[in-house]
Amino acid sequence: MRIAHIAPVATTIPPPKSGSVETMTSLLTEGLVARGHDVTLFATGDSKTKASLCAIYPHGYWHDENMWPWELYEMLNLAAAVERAADFDIIHYEAAYYPMSLAFARLSPTPIVQTLHHSPSAAEIRLWARYPEAPFVAISGEQGRLLSGLNVVATVLHGIDTDNFVYREKPDDYLLFLGRFTDGKGVLQAIEIAKRIGMRLILAAAVNEYYRERVAPHVDGRHVVFYGEADFQAKVKLFGGARALLYPIQAREPFGLVLAEAMACGTPVAALDRGAVREVVEEGVTGMVFEDLEQMANELPRVFDLDRRRVHERAVARFGAARMVDEYVSVYARIAQAHGVR
Repeated sequence: MRIAHIAPVATTIPPPKSGSVETMTSLLTEGLVARGHDVTLFATGDSKTKASLCAIYPHGYWHDENMWPWELYEMLNLAAAVERAADFDIIHYEAAYYPMSLAFARLSPTPIVQTLHHSPSAAEIRLWARYPEAPFVAISGEQGRLLSGLNVVATVLHGIDTDNFVYREKPDDYLLFLGRFTDGKGVLQAIEIAKRIGMRLILAAAVNEYYRERVAPHVDGRHVVFYGEADFQAKVKLFGGARALLYPIQAREPFGLVLAEAMACGTPVAALDRGAVREVVEEGVTGMVFEDLEQMANELPRVFDLDRRRVHERAVARFGAARMVDEYVSVYARIAQAHGVR
């Protein structure tokens, strides 16, 4: 198939460090090319891909404060693909923030499918329902339920590059928090858990205002250690060395990519029961899911006892990128065929 894959233009594809949407976009793009599909990636000029690269910006707005408003940059990148719609059988928009692609749904002669990467509000769903025919791919059953009333054509769980997440049998003696510093990610709760059980906690995320105001006062360099934002290789080492990944999430996340990544290194996870956690974590196999912080603190040693080899094997089996690519190819084919029939 001839596929237009539209990435966010915040940073490069793949991202230099963190960026789950950009990582997923890269994995899917390269997987499609490897299958022999004719893929055009609409992304920043400094992106790396084996697809044909269409870049109207040399770099992303995360790296250039003059690229404002960011929404217009995203819209024009999307428009560049729609203007070439006749060149493609399917256009796939990765909606990092919201599906602005809906505005083109009835204008494009080629069908546009959108993947959303956050949990939408009820008000957003009411707005998007103006385009009930526009196809969405949910990234979890949890997100699919939130998209109720829209045209959810499939649920495709994220995949990861399992070949490059190195399994480690013998971890070091620390806990890990890896993710953005926000209220919703539960970093303060992770610190509380680590202090209660007397284990060292490493925090791996980029500095922001929340870190400076809320997290930094807890960092002492011994019991709570700030690592900073980790690139891919550093992230793999951090995952592999941890006794467990702490994921005391406070918000209803639609997936939780760090869970799959940690498990691919053999590291079990301790998570609160929010959002799509139970779709990613196999209870008692790849981690434990807890109702509250009290239960997590009391029962964390059970997580350490899980078989790390088994954790790794299940992550590879469930979250390999090849499975994700195959499922998207099936979605594209169905949508393109139905469009052709109409």
